[in-house]
Amino acid sequence: MEDAAQLVAARGRLMQSLPAGGAMLAVQAAEADVLRLLDGTEDRVGVAAVNGPAQVVLSGDREVLEGLEETLRGEGRKVRRLKVSHAFHSPLMDPVLDDFRKVAENLTYQDTTLPVVSNLTGRLATADELKDPDYWVRHIREAVRFHDGLGALTGFGVSTLLELGPDSVLTAMAHDTLTDPVTQTGLISALRKDRPETDTFLTALAKAHVRGVEVDWTPLYAPAESRACVDLPTYAFQHQRYWPRPGTGGAGDVYATGLNPAEHPLFGAAVALADMDGYLFTGRLSLASHPWLAGHALGGTVLLPATAFVELALHAGHRVGCAHLEELTLQAPLILPERGAVQMQLAVGAADTFGRRPVNLYSRPQAVPSNDASSEDLWSDEPWLRHATGTLAPAPAARPADADLTQWPPADAEHAETDALYDSLAAAGFSYGPAFQGLRSVWRRGDELFAEVALPDEERAEAAEYGLHPALLDAALHPLGLGTFVSDTEQGRMPFSWTGVSLHATGASELRVRLTAAGTDGVSLSIADASGAPVAAVDSLVLRPIAAPDTDAVQSVRHDSLFRVDWSVVSAPAPGSAGACAVLGADALGLRTALESAGATVTAYADVAELAEAVDGGAVVPESVFVSCVGEARAGDMAGSVRASLYDTLSTVGEWLAFEGGDGSRLVVVTSGAVGVGSGDV
Repeated sequence: MEDAAQLVAARGRLMQSLPAGGAMLAVQAAEADVLRLLDGTEDRVGVAAVNGPAQVVLSGDREVLEGLEETLRGEGRKVRRLKVSHAFHSPLMDPVLDDFRKVAENLTYQDTTLPVVSNLTGRLATADELKDPDYWVRHIREAVRFHDGLGALTGFGVSTLLELGPDSVLTAMAHDTLTDPVTQTGLISALRKDRPETDTFLTALAKAHVRGVEVDWTPLYAPAESRACVDLPTYAFQHQRYWPRPGTGGAGDVYATGLNPAEHPLFGAAVALADMDGYLFTGRLSLASHPWLAGHALGGTVLLPATAFVELALHAGHRVGCAHLEELTLQAPLILPERGAVQMQLAVGAADTFGRRPVNLYSRPQAVPSNDASSEDLWSDEPWLRHATGTLAPAPAARPADADLTQWPPADAEHAETDALYDSLAAAGFSYGPAFQGLRSVWRRGDELFAEVALPDEERAEAAEYGLHPALLDAALHPLGLGTFVSDTEQGRMPFSWTGVSLHATGASELRVRLTAAGTDGVSLSIADASGAPVAAVDSLVLRPIAAPDTDAVQSVRHDSLFRVDWSVVSAPAPGSAGACAVLGADALGLRTALESAGATVTAYADVAELAEAVDGGAVVPESVFVSCVGEARAGDMAGSVRASLYDTLSTVGEWLAFEGGDGSRLVVVTSGAVGVGSGDV
């Protein structure tokens, strides 16, 4: 340390002992470009630093540098004088080199413990170089090759650079050399001018830490040893939820918006329409608000189960006095995105003479506003897609008695094997999560199937909020995968059309279900609770075959919301002056009046020769020259004269345009800039 201090002190003392008069000049140019300018002046001026691919510093005699500065500015180079007391790293350092060599030769040098990239050579220094006194003499006189040193570091694979100094000058210069964005993020300055040292230094350490540099933080916390420091766990965090789940209804204070609560987990609000005998139920669905829906997927795409359409229609029918779902046909699956949400509307139309009401269910992706979005951004321009259409009717006065399911298991029924059922459904593309894997057991008796289904414990608490939980009713259909009621058992099928659906009781979490054939590819259901009391009945459910799972095909039912042609509204700039124009010859079309009304400065000339004479006399060269020719075109007329001679007369002319009418009339425009001609233009 003592020897190093002597070297630094001697260097500074000897440099300052030199007479003043030197200067340094920062130039935006490559080293090769400035070296050619130094021919004949090498004993007075030299390259002091190469800081980047186009950033060098010249140093030496002030008078010579002033001449170089003028030359460089004339070439369009950016030049800046540096505020220095002496011309460092230049020939003006020569008088002190011998004295500095004497100091360097009397020092003791040790082998380095850290690798050093030399700014003198721009490469990794050897131990012998750094122990050679002459190396440190050259260090005063020769150029600082910072740019080459950075190249050497990156060549070694260095990706994090920490500047240890009073400011971030080197970090700023390094950006010109290190253009790789990944490397640039690793330029870190330990100190910054006019910023608290502690904050800046700790920030630098943190930046290095997140880039993989090992930082020993123990000394930082040494003053606080009396307080216990707890390490992060070495095991994976246990995913146990302590906070209550957010409400799924999302109703909020719908009264404040003039609506009524829909009183259903999948609906948010309801309202009776003012101009017709109809009702509208609205909701917002997402996998974040209703995570159990993620357990119903086809080919990897999450779909709202068909049983949810039935549940929503029954709920709406109950609210409007039509508790019987006469029929419901599914037209398109409702896809739930991995992120974001969909808006949903269920519209109930006016009643006919028999009290029956049409019902339609729609959805569209919900607009996602930015933080600074205006209220207009909240209105989505996506089209509504209809998913289901059907008819609601008042509950019939009498209906056939439901199957008696009080005896369980049913008499004379044989237990059916179901262990491989969900594996076979998965092979067909149907993926069911825990909420939907509710099938517990199946029995077979002749052409009948009997099934026992139940919600998992996590979903049972919500069963009371539904008429018939969609996941529970969906599980009741899973025995159809055993291949009993459909003509083609090799192809997967999905619910398509429901007929005669009645709900007798609500809130069940366990069901007993009887399934019987109802025509070709159809099934009827009798549904009871765990005690055998009737819950619901379905006269007929028709199943539609589906092709092999194809996510693209499923997605195609909705317009692609990612790619579309759209208009961007751009405010038109205020009309400015049309500039200087010239009109040649007889103004038969009234061009001068029209141009002046547009704000142009117009000068009339008899012909091209007069215009040329005026320009030679100092007149402003017009931006556009207009010539109107009315009547039959003749050789040697004004238009021909323009075409023949105007290019040779005005060097600024760039375009010649002629517009010819059916009656032989022509409008000739000569302009030095681009011309747009359309309906209504002069």
